[in-house]
Amino acid sequence: MRLGGRAQAAIDVLSDIERRKRPVAEALKAWGLDHRFAGSGDRAAIGNLVYDALRSRASTQYLMDSDKTRRLVLGTLLRSWGYSAEALNVELAEDRHAPDPLREEGAQPFASRDQQDAEDHVRADIPQWLVPSFQANFDEAWVEEARGFAKRPPVNLRVNTLKAGRAKVMRALERAKAKETIIARHGLRIPAGSGAARQPNVTADSAYQKGFFEVQDEGSQIVSDLIFAQPGEQVLDLCAGAGGKSLALAAAMENRGQIHAYDVDRQRLKPIHERLRRAGVRNVQVHEPESDLSVLVGKMDRVVVDAPCTGTGTWRRHPHAKWKLTTEQLETRLTQQEEVFSQAAPFVRPGGFLIYITCSVLPEENENQVVAFLEENAEFELLSVGEVWQDLFGFDKLQPWSSDMKSITLTPASTGTDGFFIAVLGRKV
Repeated sequence: MRLGGRAQAAIDVLSDIERRKRPVAEALKAWGLDHRFAGSGDRAAIGNLVYDALRSRASTQYLMDSDKTRRLVLGTLLRSWGYSAEALNVELAEDRHAPDPLREEGAQPFASRDQQDAEDHVRADIPQWLVPSFQANFDEAWVEEARGFAKRPPVNLRVNTLKAGRAKVMRALERAKAKETIIARHGLRIPAGSGAARQPNVTADSAYQKGFFEVQDEGSQIVSDLIFAQPGEQVLDLCAGAGGKSLALAAAMENRGQIHAYDVDRQRLKPIHERLRRAGVRNVQVHEPESDLSVLVGKMDRVVVDAPCTGTGTWRRHPHAKWKLTTEQLETRLTQQEEVFSQAAPFVRPGGFLIYITCSVLPEENENQVVAFLEENAEFELLSVGEVWQDLFGFDKLQPWSSDMKSITLTPASTGTDGFFIAVLGRKV
């Protein structure tokens, strides 16, 4: 397919997403099934164009002076893919599968408008109702921080130290040009491409099949390290999901001690079994949703709550989510967080630790929840994650957001990662 055909496909996919209210991945898959002639390169390019359009939807619509899907896609090609209006029109005119070229009245706003003149939430590329939350969390830097979520993410890998070292995995992935992560101690990063560039399918590599590494964002790796689990400890991963953090904790604990991986959703938990086998993990016990966890009450050295949240920290990878998020959904998540926080507390032994994590950057889901929990649970106190950060990573690297280095927030703009929040609470009695 030529550029014009890919552009029209992106328009069709975005229109399908809007019309049927379905996830991006599902719409892209449906398009591929209906257009089996399209090669893998075409599908990757169309996906890139769709995701790029969604990441900067508000600001591109402003620059194009239109909320039409066709103009959004063409504006993305002008802004993010490096085409001039003249070169783009030539490409479109020569392809019978292409959308209509940009007429003068369509290209003129892009040539004359300055993004700096737009309203703040438009420059930030976030829904307007979330502005107060971003301002509360990031002060005067909130627009820059929000803009960080409009950029393409890299592919991050965590080297499984139970089986390999970073140097070995780097050699195995030499073709992918993987480099050491800046902060995470066992991470590798494959930079994001541009335009139609495809990211390598690292899960097809033999090193992945042998369990030498896992695909895991650097932010998730960092907060896994900040849990600071030690060999021989008893750890409860209460919202284990597919097991990413359980796997990282098992490596940190050198396969010694016990990790209890639990989740209320059987489907989310399903992938953990194969991942544990591939990684060579032997100290994780998986508890199905109907399991009785009462025997663990008061016995856990560390209880990890990777709480259900809005996922604002993952907007680089799931840009459509930010335009779908509602106040009602936020309120639902806040209730769920309060419930899981309360459920987790009894499992912590005296002198043990309760670790609260979200992949969100909204203070309502983060600091506010911690404060509310502490007000109701006097036997817990907020400890300093910053001290562990200093021990593990030092202060000569990119730094997270924090008012006191007790709880911290990672972001694309500050730490080059997805957005994550972590707070560690110690049980006094």
